[in-house]
Amino acid sequence: MADTGAVKSEDTPFEGGPMDGRVLPVLVGPTGNPPKTYRIPVPDAAGGPPTVLVYRRVPRGHSKRLGLPRGWKYEFDPEGRSGGRLKWPWSKPESQAGGKPSDTDG
Repeated sequence: MADTGAVKSEDTPFEGGPMDGRVLPVLVGPTGNPPKTYRIPVPDAAGGPPTVLVYRRVPRGHSKRLGLPRGWKYEFDPEGRSGGRLKWPWSKPESQAGGKPSDTDG
């Protein structure tokens, strides 16, 4: 294999779900942090579409003095929400399952 050069990875633990207790090398970005979500496609034994396991990045701990994250870990997200949408202050909140709120005007 070719030398990866400046590509860096960080051993990151996984908690919950099928990957519980495993530590995998995860590529870090230009800021030195791993991605916010980690998706793992698992092939179906019957040949159907693969199941995608979704893990969310959470801080492993915080430093005492400044409260900065001391590293990252991934926690299993069983709902598998898409977290790729940017949350701008002027964006509408995500729709709720109840539909429209009822009118109180009469």
